[in-house]
Amino acid sequence: MADKQATVYVIDLGPTLSRKHPSRGGVSDLDWTLTYIWDRITATISTGRKTDVIGVVGFRTENTDNSMASADGYENICVLAPIGQFLIGHVRDLKRLLVPSKKGKVGGDGFSAVCIAVDMIMTYCRRLKYIRNVVLVTDGRGEWDDEGCEEIVGQIREEGINLTVLGVDFNDEEYGFKEEGKDPKKARNEKVIKKVVEMCNEGDRELGIFGTLAEAIYELGKPRLKKVRPVTSFRGELTLGNPETYNTAFSINVERYPRTAIAKPISASSYTTKTEKPGEGAGEGPASKGTDLQAVRNARAYQIEDEAAAGGMMDIEKEQMEKGYNYGRTVVPISTTDEAITVLETEPGLQIIGFVPVEKYRRYFGMSTTNIIVGAKDNLKAAMALSSLIHALFELESYALARLVTKKNTAPVLVLLAPFIDADYECLIDVQVPFAEDVRHYRFPPLDKVKTISGKFLDKHRFLPTPDMGKLMSDYVDKMDLMTANDDEDEPEYATVDETFSPVLHRINQVVRWRAVHPDEPLPPVHEILTKYDHPPESLLEATTDTLKKLIEASDVKKVDPKVAGRKREREQPVPKSGLNVEALLASTAATPKKAKISSTNPIPDFKNKLRTTEDLSDLEEAGKEMLAVLKELIKYSLADANYGRVCEILKVMREEYIEYDEPGVYNDVLQGLKGAIVSEELDGDRMECWDEIRYNKLGLITKGESERVEVDDAEARKFLWG
Repeated sequence: MADKQATVYVIDLGPTLSRKHPSRGGVSDLDWTLTYIWDRITATISTGRKTDVIGVVGFRTENTDNSMASADGYENICVLAPIGQFLIGHVRDLKRLLVPSKKGKVGGDGFSAVCIAVDMIMTYCRRLKYIRNVVLVTDGRGEWDDEGCEEIVGQIREEGINLTVLGVDFNDEEYGFKEEGKDPKKARNEKVIKKVVEMCNEGDRELGIFGTLAEAIYELGKPRLKKVRPVTSFRGELTLGNPETYNTAFSINVERYPRTAIAKPISASSYTTKTEKPGEGAGEGPASKGTDLQAVRNARAYQIEDEAAAGGMMDIEKEQMEKGYNYGRTVVPISTTDEAITVLETEPGLQIIGFVPVEKYRRYFGMSTTNIIVGAKDNLKAAMALSSLIHALFELESYALARLVTKKNTAPVLVLLAPFIDADYECLIDVQVPFAEDVRHYRFPPLDKVKTISGKFLDKHRFLPTPDMGKLMSDYVDKMDLMTANDDEDEPEYATVDETFSPVLHRINQVVRWRAVHPDEPLPPVHEILTKYDHPPESLLEATTDTLKKLIEASDVKKVDPKVAGRKREREQPVPKSGLNVEALLASTAATPKKAKISSTNPIPDFKNKLRTTEDLSDLEEAGKEMLAVLKELIKYSLADANYGRVCEILKVMREEYIEYDEPGVYNDVLQGLKGAIVSEELDGDRMECWDEIRYNKLGLITKGESERVEVDDAEARKFLWG
């Protein structure tokens, strides 16, 4: 379970934040500031934790609304949101309040606003265990009275509150930013604020952070790794031998925790628009609480064929069903009482069954994420015994193989135990490895020779690279070595594990957070760090230009004409020993210059033969028209649905062929013509059942996702098929 956390954001809403800086694309200082605030708030909302609470205070506002309003020095400060769990509805309400003051000059002391934020945290958290944060964002142009700041700092240190101050265009030597021509008042305020933050760092704890907002917004693009509290997946004994039978066996009480886990993007759920109940007015009831959507629940029904039942189907309960196993073409039923036979009775435990030298283990044997095994908590004897085993494996350069059962009657798995020794702790790292039945051995033909039908091996063949090609390719690969791509001497390694992030995972999170705050605005661009490694380094591309050019020439690589790229190619026919081109001779002696028409009795072979003899686009279009006539004839003279299956089969072949010939428009024209004929009932009455068959077989229009030669998108294709 994650730690409880309370954060209060103190936001400067003075009129000076309405200024727009040219280098920020014409965005006002407040909107630029809110980029950071919204990202932090939506990241907190996404966790869904009720113990992760937020409050918002605004200062330099036109009005005054706070618990200390009656005291002197707390004017023009408003509590915009009391501390509590934030939801999307709160975000949209807050968005309407976070606007710069329109008055030319307003009061509102920044340190007084911090004092109110500290009081809010003290009142809400009391003496409970919370991580307490105050985040202040300002442009430093308002009033900052540092008289009595020592008391505020003392309260911050006593309560253990982390104070973070981020300023618009504040100077930061470490980040390398300095504002030229800074206003003297702002420069003075900046020094005062920085001094107060430094006072929070005096003593044994550093509670203050002072920085420029530009760095904080830049860091938003760097994904934040989720910290979780590990939960044990196994508590039990690690044994070598059977301690109950042999005196020489040993047993160690251990615990197993996850070390790595697969991070998955958040999943989308199905929702529908809420409907108002009778008598429920607008703005009342649950429909008004921040969203007009409600979750969709699934209901499952089980039916069997029964001629006596209405509709020929009878509903049954799940309890009436039994499991069955396919055995060849026969289903072998297993009743609930007999199902216990299929369960292997096991007891929880971790038994070492053997040892493997490090050099004999192959990394591709690993089948799972990794876990760590440590001694049981508050058990010094177990920790010492496990440490002895870890050091023995490390010194002998060996791994241990163990049989793991995490819970009673669960299937056993085989795990590899590797020693890990660090300055802070020692442990065994385990990863699942395959049983003998899980290993598959596949044989592939050699890459350096060609085997003929007679069994003879050829070292020279048109499918084999020449020595020059092999040398050039080797040089090209060496020059593209990523280990030499980084010019930074401090960090010679390129694309370290700590700098490579999942683009899908973090892009989805970025878009969801953005859309929660900006439902109608265009999506933001992808963060640069997510696309940093999706292309080769420019330095390597420049260094390999000459080598790549020579490799292309040696390999005789030629660019294919785009018009020919999608054309279906015939399989290369063997040349007879006589050297005569038989097909050309047969074509020259053909008696009938006319091409045969496609018949309705054998349309698919006729269609394929006609495509093989096409010379230009007009021939493909002519074949499409003939097939459309055949399809109409089959539907028109079909007795009920007798010919509907043939129609779908023909459309499927046509769809595949026209995609291969890179002329999808011809198929789309044929399908549109066929639908028009069916809808207008010109094919001997109502034939919509045939169109239902076409829908079921998903034989709709070819989209631009399947071929670049059409402009039909998925939405248009769906509308055409189901409209």
